[in-house]
Amino acid sequence: MVTISQQVKEAIKGAILLEVNGRKFFDHAADVTQHESGKKMFRFLAEEEVKHLKTFTELFGQILGSKDWRKHLSSHELEGEAPLIEKLKERMKREEGKGETEALSIGMQLETDAINFFQNAASETDDPAARKIFTDICEEEKFHYDLLQAQYDSVTKSGFWLGSAEFQMDGKW
Repeated sequence: MVTISQQVKEAIKGAILLEVNGRKFFDHAADVTQHESGKKMFRFLAEEEVKHLKTFTELFGQILGSKDWRKHLSSHELEGEAPLIEKLKERMKREEGKGETEALSIGMQLETDAINFFQNAASETDDPAARKIFTDICEEEKFHYDLLQAQYDSVTKSGFWLGSAEFQMDGKW
């Protein structure tokens, strides 16, 4: 069994919950989105959360020396709807006809929260393997944010003209 600090264990636990809730939200957003391209984008993001979840559950299992990592998380944290997701769904319903753009906005907020979480987790750990994983996932979350932002700008026609020095197509935050 790998020896690891309680701090890293808590960071991985937080990462798992973040990915579980992100998947639940993006699945819901795909279900309520009418436009086929929007559905595909939200399904893609939900699958990305599943990939991240797999990475963190494998890491958690390695650290704990057991595949039974779920006993470290309560069943209400992993099953059913998280209170945050319920609040976000209600927010989408209240936007009368603007649920899809609200889903994009909520998705951007979720990705921003994930970026901040993984940046903090990476900077606070002394474990180089955990730091690399947190940093890599953070970069993916930045790409997801940029994808959502571009979709939001397109759907709301709220984009703006950029000068050539400001414009990048490399998918970087």
